[in-house]
Amino acid sequence: MTQPADSGADRGLSGNDSWAPRTQAVQRRSAQNSKSPSPPSRQTGNSPSSRHQQPTAGKLAPDHSYAVNTLADDPRDAREVELPAEDEGIELTDSMAGILGTDAYKALGQYPGGRRRVSFRTVIRLAAAAIAVCALGYLCISALRATGSFSGGRGLEATDPRLESVHCDVPHPGRPLIQYVLMVDAGSTGSRIHVYKFNYCKANPELEDEIFEQLKPGLSSFKDDAQGAAHSLDKLMDVALKGVPESLRACTPVAVKATAGLRMLGAEASDRILKAVERHLRDDYPFRLVKDSPVEIMDGKYEGIYAWITVNFLLGTLGDAGHATAATFDLGGGSTQIVFEPARNATGSTELVAGAHRYDMSFGGQDYALYQHSYLGYGLMEARKTIKRMVAQDMSNNGRFSGEHPCFPPGFREEVLLSDGKSQVTIKGAKGASAGACYNEVRKMFNRSAPCTHPPCTFDGVYQPELGRTFANNPFYIFSYFYDRTYPLGVRDTFGMADFKALADKVCAYDAALFASKEQKDEVAAEPHYCLDLSFQYALLIDGVGMPTTRTVRSTRKIKGAETGWCLGASLAILSEDAYCRA
Repeated sequence: MTQPADSGADRGLSGNDSWAPRTQAVQRRSAQNSKSPSPPSRQTGNSPSSRHQQPTAGKLAPDHSYAVNTLADDPRDAREVELPAEDEGIELTDSMAGILGTDAYKALGQYPGGRRRVSFRTVIRLAAAAIAVCALGYLCISALRATGSFSGGRGLEATDPRLESVHCDVPHPGRPLIQYVLMVDAGSTGSRIHVYKFNYCKANPELEDEIFEQLKPGLSSFKDDAQGAAHSLDKLMDVALKGVPESLRACTPVAVKATAGLRMLGAEASDRILKAVERHLRDDYPFRLVKDSPVEIMDGKYEGIYAWITVNFLLGTLGDAGHATAATFDLGGGSTQIVFEPARNATGSTELVAGAHRYDMSFGGQDYALYQHSYLGYGLMEARKTIKRMVAQDMSNNGRFSGEHPCFPPGFREEVLLSDGKSQVTIKGAKGASAGACYNEVRKMFNRSAPCTHPPCTFDGVYQPELGRTFANNPFYIFSYFYDRTYPLGVRDTFGMADFKALADKVCAYDAALFASKEQKDEVAAEPHYCLDLSFQYALLIDGVGMPTTRTVRSTRKIKGAETGWCLGASLAILSEDAYCRA
């Protein structure tokens, strides 16, 4: 027999050799149904089919066969073949129809036994596949949300927390919601980067977050290698690339401000380094260099002014009508800066005279007349060198080229070159030094007898209003190396000058038993300059700037999570000069 030209079964099973045994099973069942006088069974094997033409018995018209949904030889291989669209020569009796009558089946478009069956195993597989797809989708969306890449229909970067503020959703009119600033502090001992995140929920910027990273050595160590100096900042700039969203990098200002260390290299060497750094940042990074002097050696007075702005901005006293501002004393490696607002008299004016020491500024509707001075060469690292040369020169003047000194611990030994550049003196550590012996030696470096042109003066004839009279009550913050030498040894937060002196004497006794904790013992043992450093710091406060011995000071590295140095103040000054990211 020939097969129909357009059989649905052929389209569905072409290339499958297993159809022949199933057809023979169909032939046997159809023959039995045609001979049997009893009503046909309602098994699935009694359905019509157009799969192949086969000779059949009964009242089947030529070229038709039953459509079979049968288990045939293997119950697991049940297959279904499509029915003819209409009854073409098949005589269907009510007895064959089962419960429903013939007309009812025809109305439903189906025949007895022609309903589709799906195995239980298939249902389970489909359900498992659906569950797996749903689970995979859920995990993917969760991962995207966690990385800030899924936006929920608001744009890919909309949910990036770096672009949002925790304080508001709508910025002040005309301001961007978020503004970043990059400030690189190129100090004498190392370079540091501050990645500041500000919001403009109000008219003035509010610090929302800060990323800080530091490295050694500083730019000043690359005296003859300008390119090496420039690329030494790459690690810091990588921190900036990770911290600032890509969409805001082009409007994020960056500035590099070097301090005393680079200043001491001399104009020619420092200028080469500064130009190489500026070129590297402009050509190789996507950030926006500030308008004026993006890479520069910062004037010492601004170093102090910016630190003062930082502290008072974080304390919330900047812009306050009460002018209860704090003083700042920043001890760096090469220089130190003191800034404070002298008390005003009953008429609201200040006795601060005109001169380079006076700095007038405004913030939040308030005017400030600040006293500031930067002492170049009186940073901690430079002070060490000065004191050692002073000690060596005294020994040489007394005809000695070797000797012990109370500022250094037993076992200490260092060769110090004299000012003539030829002779050397060996400084050794002392045994059983008396309390205060190092301080009495160190205080000699502060020349209090120098001529004072505009009294009152501190050392070296430097004009300064008296702290005890013009700044008696407001907070006084000392930080940087002040903090680094006091905090590890347990003198923290707020303490008096008497506590400072007691700590210096304790360290200079060179007796580990005086320290309760192992951490403190290890700290002092690891740094042979501890006695010298603390003695110098105390002398700088008392004999240098004239701090009353009854005064209380505060020492901290951070206020409200932000570093207390000059960098934040400098960043605020940058934002006050120009609008970078647009609303």
